[in-house]
Amino acid sequence: MGSGISPSLFMEENVLMNQEIRIGDKTISEGSPTFVVAEMSANHGMDYNKAVEILHAAKEAGADAVKIQTYTPDTITLDCDAPCFQITQGTIWDGTTLHKLYETAYTPWEWQPKLKKIAEELGLLFFSSPFDLTSVDFLEEMDVPAYKVASFEINDIPLLRKIAGKGKPIMISTGIADLSDIELALRICREEGNEDVILLKCTSSYPAPYEEINLRTIPSMKDTFQCIVGLSDHTLGTAVATAGVAIGAKVVEKHLILKRSDGGADAAFSMEPHEFKEMVDHIRIVEKALGKVSYDLTPKQKANRNFARSLFVAKDMKAGDIFTPENLRSVRPSCGLHTKYYEELLGKRIRKDAKLGTPMSWELVDFNGTDGE
Repeated sequence: MGSGISPSLFMEENVLMNQEIRIGDKTISEGSPTFVVAEMSANHGMDYNKAVEILHAAKEAGADAVKIQTYTPDTITLDCDAPCFQITQGTIWDGTTLHKLYETAYTPWEWQPKLKKIAEELGLLFFSSPFDLTSVDFLEEMDVPAYKVASFEINDIPLLRKIAGKGKPIMISTGIADLSDIELALRICREEGNEDVILLKCTSSYPAPYEEINLRTIPSMKDTFQCIVGLSDHTLGTAVATAGVAIGAKVVEKHLILKRSDGGADAAFSMEPHEFKEMVDHIRIVEKALGKVSYDLTPKQKANRNFARSLFVAKDMKAGDIFTPENLRSVRPSCGLHTKYYEELLGKRIRKDAKLGTPMSWELVDFNGTDGE
């Protein structure tokens, strides 16, 4: 494959995941606009009104969907202070336990149906990342149109199997996954009869350093696993997301917060609304610019060919004068002979008088008279 990656069993079996996926009224495919997801996560700061404001901000910024996370501290981890439950991995959350972190970050379940209703009234799709089997049941009661599998849950096979079995589109982040993890996750989905799977290239650092993103993995992932690929981006700024679209991402997910100064578990790597809008605007520009493979000229390009170079008489000349580099030049515009005839014309004589600025034509050339005759 040219990347040092061994061909997967998916390639050997010629397995092709669905290349066109519908989520609500949106289509995600090679030819569709990029599906832009605003991740709310913990950015509501446990304030319901702020969560509603984020929905409105997402709509105004041009998002297609808002994603939340469905868990409680007790469904995602244990209330335990043992060393392995301490966060000490050099993250922005170091110094606390998993349970204490999630106490400040979860989205109360009683909010979620109400938020979904508001989002849909705004014209936004609304879905979630479930983190245990009970949260899948809860989201099914809400009738979410899709599911997201978070990076750290890609190896939770019972959870993945239950999600896949619901028959709805699934986005799977690959932030901590190696090739075998991704292949196993896709196999589970296929075993459950679900081929509406989108893989999201992800770097599980918060914020993620640019040099660790490896966007070139996106086309490789698409070729290797024969599925639609997107980007879950935790970098700062708009550059990586925009470049991801240019290299083939059909989904972009970024965290959205009203103000980073509000603080919170995910504030440091979240976009404010004006930044999110700028990203969406850049993505839409890139989509237009990507266009198609074409060597045809547009009408404007054809018109601008008038400004291309061609051969002109560069000094007043009398009949019988010899063409030299001083009196025959390649200049703009394109009214004269093509410049490819320049060498052929040097040394020949002009048939009739011509003033500076006369476009060269074959009628001006005396083919019987050359220098030295």
